[in-house]
Amino acid sequence: MLRELKTFIAVTRYGTFAAAGMHIGLTQSAVSAQMRNLEQALGIRLFDRTGRQAILNAAGQRALPMAREILETFQRMAVSDDVSEFRGELRIGAVATAQTGLLPQALLRLRQQAPLLEPKLVPGVSLNLLSQVDAGELDLAILIKPPFELPKELSAQVLRQEPFVLIVPPDLEGEDPLQVLGTHPHVRYDRNSFGGRLVTRFLREQQIEVRVALELDELEAIVKMVECGLGVSLLPKAGLWLEHGANVRIIPLGELTFYREIVLLQRYSQRTQPIQQLFARCLTQLDG
Repeated sequence: MLRELKTFIAVTRYGTFAAAGMHIGLTQSAVSAQMRNLEQALGIRLFDRTGRQAILNAAGQRALPMAREILETFQRMAVSDDVSEFRGELRIGAVATAQTGLLPQALLRLRQQAPLLEPKLVPGVSLNLLSQVDAGELDLAILIKPPFELPKELSAQVLRQEPFVLIVPPDLEGEDPLQVLGTHPHVRYDRNSFGGRLVTRFLREQQIEVRVALELDELEAIVKMVECGLGVSLLPKAGLWLEHGANVRIIPLGELTFYREIVLLQRYSQRTQPIQQLFARCLTQLDG
């Protein structure tokens, strides 16, 4: 029944048998057959089928966390106490700055201690990575701490704090960050992203109306836009642009400095698994 439970979780994630099948490599009819098998084995109906959608009924909602727990328990059975013997795949989600910042050295440490483990890196934005961890599609993820309360099933361990700064073209005059923000076009950190929401809150608190020249979510691209003179930008002091010596001027925010937090996100039920604990150590050893 393990494959049926995996398919059941996929259906709850994607909403229809067809969408679930597309993501896990099954036809719609195969997904439907597996769900019939599961319902017959349990003696209950799990879904209210409305058109193409498969909506969990009360029994299905009760069964979902238990299905996840069964699969997690099965996965733990295959884990050796000796980290050097760890096998299988570790699915790691990561935002762009983590891929080029925290992860390379952490993955090297991981390979040295668990050479048989196969890490799989899944890039993405924080909101999508959070959903994938919550759905069990990722084992863990490095992302920006969300500006809202996490579901109780998820655990976030803070890895580092990154201060926001104002970056401006090198020839732009002025040292007062608030004055510069109020008088020059703004290359805006996407306000739908977790980091961008922190910028929105800061601007609201400082009662600054900015003139948006462009809005995007990629830090390296934002820096390039500022370099060419398109505007100024509030962004976290993190990323490859710091290592490569970007042609911008950095204006600190002083007492007004705010931060984005980079966290390691995983399900509470998996935090104590040896593989997850090993990876967390590889990350934290990196910084200190």
